[in-house]
Amino acid sequence: MEKLPANSFCLLSCVLVLFLSSVSAVTDDPQDKQVYIVYMGSLPSGKEYAPMSHHVSILQEITGESSIEDRLVRSYKRSFNGFAAGLSQPERERMAEMEGVVSVFRSKKLQIQTTASWDFMGLKEGNKTKRNPAVESDTIIGVLDIGIWPESESFSDKGFGPPPKKWKGVCSGGKNFTCNNKLIGARDYTGEGTRDLDGHGSHTSSIAAGNAVAGASFFGIGNGTARGGVPAARIAAYKVCNSTDCTDDAILSAFDDAIADGVDLISISIGGEEAISYEEDTTAIGAFHAMAKGILTVNSAGNSGPSPTTVSSVAPWILTVAASTTNREFLTKVVIQNGKTLSGRSVNAFDLQGKNYPLVFAIRQVKGNNIFVSRYSFGSDVAVATIINDRTNFATISPHPLSALSPDDFDFLVSYVNSTKSPQGTVLKTEAVFNQKAPKVASFSSRGPNTIAVDLLKPDITAPGVEILAAFSPLGSPSEDKERDQRHVKYSVLSGTSMSCPHVTGVAAYIKTFHPDWSPAVIQSAIMTTAWSMNASDTGVASTEFAYGAGHVDPIAALIFLIQSDNI
Repeated sequence: MEKLPANSFCLLSCVLVLFLSSVSAVTDDPQDKQVYIVYMGSLPSGKEYAPMSHHVSILQEITGESSIEDRLVRSYKRSFNGFAAGLSQPERERMAEMEGVVSVFRSKKLQIQTTASWDFMGLKEGNKTKRNPAVESDTIIGVLDIGIWPESESFSDKGFGPPPKKWKGVCSGGKNFTCNNKLIGARDYTGEGTRDLDGHGSHTSSIAAGNAVAGASFFGIGNGTARGGVPAARIAAYKVCNSTDCTDDAILSAFDDAIADGVDLISISIGGEEAISYEEDTTAIGAFHAMAKGILTVNSAGNSGPSPTTVSSVAPWILTVAASTTNREFLTKVVIQNGKTLSGRSVNAFDLQGKNYPLVFAIRQVKGNNIFVSRYSFGSDVAVATIINDRTNFATISPHPLSALSPDDFDFLVSYVNSTKSPQGTVLKTEAVFNQKAPKVASFSSRGPNTIAVDLLKPDITAPGVEILAAFSPLGSPSEDKERDQRHVKYSVLSGTSMSCPHVTGVAAYIKTFHPDWSPAVIQSAIMTTAWSMNASDTGVASTEFAYGAGHVDPIAALIFLIQSDNI
């Protein structure tokens, strides 16, 4: 077949190639077909070029098959050039040698990685913060995640006018899914429909641009007004993850569509287990083409900390976000019969009414009407409550009463249990308290150095990502124990760089409303050069720039940076 000349690809692809490293060899069975992404750079400028036909003809040539319907998985043809297809290892190798092909790599599986957080950052509710509502309403945030719950009050279109004229997207959310003037677009790449069955996608979307919803809480915990950084902005949901994983080929399709649909920013709280070369990193590839169109991509740093070299998002054109604590933390107190109170961590919505139960130090599951004191949680079917030795700098939700104590408090409790004839105690409902040591980098937040480009600092910036209350899917489980936890909630508490990422997306959108013509690089510079200095983590591992990047995001200072720059 006729090959495209090398000069038919625009300068953007050539720039990207300069960043690429060599492709690692893959040792598959030659006959074993895997889904590979064939990345071909930018779309040729000629109107006569037909991407789909070109992709089909390439596949036919490489495979020797005239019918390739069962081979071609996806075609990228709106914002950049390429496709995903089922190939054997020999076919992959031949494909990589073709002129015009930048890289060929396997489609991997990736993982998905707020009442007080915006106040903590200085972006106050209502008239307390300077805003540009007309421009904010024309701002569109594309969220690549696990879907969205369109009926949530956080995504109501009450008071919204029609979508901006620049919007070119669609609402293809699936059965019984309806968009509105707030949630203006929906696309599904999983076959499940765009509805959020997990809660993660609704959570991240509402952090970035959710409406202000008064009285939001998790069974009364964290009660307040849940809102996004730019409540007047529009949201477009791109579902790239199902209930088990997210795939590279789906993520690249979402970037292809989001760029062409006309979004202003892209927020993606998804990542791999480690950093990989730019030529095989679909988020880096998609974000590169987004940048070329003036669209900033914000990505989570990962949840593999506190070990070094764990940050997974390392491309220079991506704004990579670490997670920090806020000045609100959730504590769950343990009160023992001798009057001593111990403060643990969890988000416990269960109220034992102050009733005391026998305390049993357990090294194995022993059923009974007791409160287990254990180094591990055994679950809600074996005890009234559990007290464990697992305190971290973030609280998690359990399907039964639970408090995670510090090692010292846990040892004290064990000593009390072992030295008392009939030890008793109770676990109280969680309460929110002021955390004067915030912000600190979360223990789970992935750290640098950058293993791909050692001279490039990653992560770039830090934002709240610990115990964030935001919108949730009523079909999702608020805890990881989905079988035992049958509760259904509209708002829930999550921790992770998945939560810090949309905070920075919201800040970037806020800045863009005051200066819509600023490039992604300038917005990123405004955010990074005005960041707060950070404190060390509570984990015993020193927090350095490899943990928090330029520091903690400060949206008001970034806005002042804009004003000062305009006056230069």
